Amino acid sequence: MAAQPTIPRRCLFIGGGWREPSLGRRLPVVNPATEATIGDIPAATAEDVEIAVAAARDAFSRDGGRHWSRAPGAVRAKFLRAIAAKIKDRKSDLALLETLDSGKPLDETNADMDDVAACFEYYADLAESLDEKQRSPISLPMENFKSHILKEPIGVVGLITPWNYPLLMATWKVAPSLAAGCTAVLKPSELASLTCLELGAICMEVALPPGVLNIITGLGPEAGAPLSSHPHVDKVAFTGSTETGKRIMTAAAQMVKPVSLELGGKSPLIVFDDVDIDKAVEWAMFGVFANAGQVCSATSRLLLHEKIAKQFLDRLVAWAKNIKVSDPLEEGCRLGSVVSEEQYEKIKKFISTARSEGATILCGGARPQHLRRGFFIEPTIITDVSTSMQIWREEVFGPVICVKEFRTESEAVELANDTHYGLAGAVISNDEERCQRISKALHSGIVWINCSQPTFVQAPWGGNKRSGFGRELGEWGLDNYLTIKQVTKYCSDEPWGWYQPPSKL
Repeated sequence: MAAQPTIPRRCLFIGGGWREPSLGRRLPVVNPATEATIGDIPAATAEDVEIAVAAARDAFSRDGGRHWSRAPGAVRAKFLRAIAAKIKDRKSDLALLETLDSGKPLDETNADMDDVAACFEYYADLAESLDEKQRSPISLPMENFKSHILKEPIGVVGLITPWNYPLLMATWKVAPSLAAGCTAVLKPSELASLTCLELGAICMEVALPPGVLNIITGLGPEAGAPLSSHPHVDKVAFTGSTETGKRIMTAAAQMVKPVSLELGGKSPLIVFDDVDIDKAVEWAMFGVFANAGQVCSATSRLLLHEKIAKQFLDRLVAWAKNIKVSDPLEEGCRLGSVVSEEQYEKIKKFISTARSEGATILCGGARPQHLRRGFFIEPTIITDVSTSMQIWREEVFGPVICVKEFRTESEAVELANDTHYGLAGAVISNDEERCQRISKALHSGIVWINCSQPTFVQAPWGGNKRSGFGRELGEWGLDNYLTIKQVTKYCSDEPWGWYQPPSKL
């Protein structure tokens, strides 16, 4: 087992430096794999939010924006690349810190840090190319006018991020917002904030202009709510639960403030009878057991063609029992703990409710016998599920998959779309035309064919229905933080001629 590092004691990162929270309160940090308290984080209040937003506002407008918001994209790109380089230099320390904070296997957090660095580098490139896209001409029907557009940063943005991929989900918002020229206040989840606070230390090391990025930690009602409703925050971007998303929308609506929301999911995975069983089983497992199922896009509803259902489930159970569930610092761990005791109890309640409603717990459903401490749950497979059951309709956010059989393609699509959510969906089949038909028929923002969960910084990410709106990643992620200005010029030497000139007499 790797040695556990000393947890850095950080304050709030505001205005380019560290600041004690206004009330001096701190929240304990608990390692979910051991249940031991390993440190603490500052608990911000509305007063701290005021100071952070003022710092971001000052950084946005300082010297007319010359140092950041209106600087050439190449200037911002330099800082984003420097942050990426520091992330790479500190990869092992950051990954270890993330594992201790969240319970994710160390192999997963190492991969997450690679993705964090890649995201900063990708948006550095887009920041640099943004200047080339300014003054794009608009074709007009009248020759005496010329028109072009300017893409400008939307202003000060509030970024509220979740605990399942702490630094990566923050980066999905921080990197494009800074690339666009915005200044930001980041509020990560109080359940996993350590690596986001370390991002503040990295910003100091690369001499990011003071106030461009501010990081406050604390509870949602005390810090997140004042940020989302703040009159001087020009936009809020949120990833998290649908219920919290509703509250953010309500607060933003009072000021007609734009929001982008990436919320929950109950994504389907459809498997037809023409597949390689073991290949499909592995994708089904990756789709719901990676990150202990704490993934908004997890394909947690498995739809199996009736011809292969029994064989598939036999193999799925065999594979699931072969997963190494252990302390996430152990080599080869593929399923760590869930993030907190509250989440652990919530998942167990889902499983017990499924059983009481008549479903069958085919595999798992309990604490692994060899792990007496920590918030661990075995990979769980639930069958005999009806569409009225809670386990079919609600997001579990844990290593739990529910299974239904289908007979026809149309029945599979109907079952897949039987949800209030619309983040993702997947289909596995060797029939390419069938896969294309289903990709069009699924009511989701993301469709995977013959796989589940691959995520690339270049491709748009987001959902429909109660999974939210707006897109992150790719060029769409940058557009999230830009506003479009039309500039039109009258080019003729002739008067406009709409009104008769007054007499010169």
